[in-house]
Amino acid sequence: MNSSSESCGEAVPGSFAAFVRGRAADGELVVQPRMGFATTQQMRAGLLAVRAVHAPAVGTITLDSYTRLGDHASADHALRRGTQLNGFPLVVHGAQATRRMLDGVVGPQFPVQVRHGSSRPYDIFATLLEAGIEATEGGPVSYCLPYSRTPLADSVDEWRRSCELLRSGDGPERAAHLESFGGCLLGQLCPPGLLVAVSLLEGLFFARCGVRSLSLSYAQQPDEEQNVEAVAALRALASHHLPDLDWHVVLYTYMGVYPRTWPGAMRLLASSARLAVRTGAERLVVKTVAEAHGIPTVADNLHSLRLATDVAAAERTVIAESGGTGAGSVPDTGILAEATALVGAVLALHDDVGTALRLAFRDGLLDVPYCLHPDNHNESQAALGEDGRLRWVSTGRMPIAGLTERSGARAVSAASLLEMLTHVERSCDGRLPHRSAPLPVPGRGDH
Repeated sequence: MNSSSESCGEAVPGSFAAFVRGRAADGELVVQPRMGFATTQQMRAGLLAVRAVHAPAVGTITLDSYTRLGDHASADHALRRGTQLNGFPLVVHGAQATRRMLDGVVGPQFPVQVRHGSSRPYDIFATLLEAGIEATEGGPVSYCLPYSRTPLADSVDEWRRSCELLRSGDGPERAAHLESFGGCLLGQLCPPGLLVAVSLLEGLFFARCGVRSLSLSYAQQPDEEQNVEAVAALRALASHHLPDLDWHVVLYTYMGVYPRTWPGAMRLLASSARLAVRTGAERLVVKTVAEAHGIPTVADNLHSLRLATDVAAAERTVIAESGGTGAGSVPDTGILAEATALVGAVLALHDDVGTALRLAFRDGLLDVPYCLHPDNHNESQAALGEDGRLRWVSTGRMPIAGLTERSGARAVSAASLLEMLTHVERSCDGRLPHRSAPLPVPGRGDH
């Protein structure tokens, strides 16, 4: 199993990264919800509940959709009218109210990360810094192409300013931490080589902007062995390109269409916890049994945190008793070669990583399948095979032809796309035949 020792930089004591690094050194998986509520009272109560849970957890303040889009007037209007928001309107509440909310909640043993989804995050970064928060996430590509109509060049410029602002508050007792969301592009139907490449490239962009503490993301895909290979590739590239920085890997429980049944949702969450242990991921962002039905409650999130922690501990015990080291032999179907080729082609375009990213999308050297953003060529296509593996149908202009196995499909129809999008849901809910033994369902009474 890969370990966090691969990340070479030293984390500032008491920081978000130091907490994650310390827990990993103790053999624990850090777990994290995606929780956000509209009022300071609700948000404080949610954070206190997460802090008290019997799990090595970090807190999350997830922002609302208005704030993500920079529409603070609408967020303020909704808050004043008592209209339900799907997150915390950080900028509207302001730094002082947020600081008061966090007083007595956040500390070295319970750090908090702001999650936002914005292609233009400068106001968000300014507010969270003033509120005393050091950790956030996103990226100029990963929070632009799938989620906005913002021109990529504008997103790159805004993220550059935001990163420079974030690192300006660094000191001997504080280190800004920034997570690339690049390994989660569209959540699904994006082959792992491209996810790994974009996560690494955004990490490099952050580093060149002066951010010294990073995390690199990868979203769980349907096939276990493909996931193991992808995370190993991400670690290999990060070790090569970020040798002097403090970094760790964050895994996301599957981000596509979620199972609708309780057993199916538990199977999927448990499989992501086992995958995190097997690949040496230091942090896991969980999903809940409520994902297919509505906004998760605090109780939903606490249940997922406890379950993931218990499953991870059990998996470590199984590995230790078998004399193994986790991943063991990592498969090689060309994911590392594909990601390496993409990263190399982008970095060859320009010394400035942000400019290189913009040029890469202009020339089609990076091309996200099924992404309709104007700056994306959308010439690439991918398909999910019956075996659950993601393969390219068409690579467009990307320099990766022949590096990984291609799908036999000639084109993806609307009907086949829908089938692929719901494959994991139907499989976990028992509406598809299992090609291997079904995942065990953790008992209700234990959690």
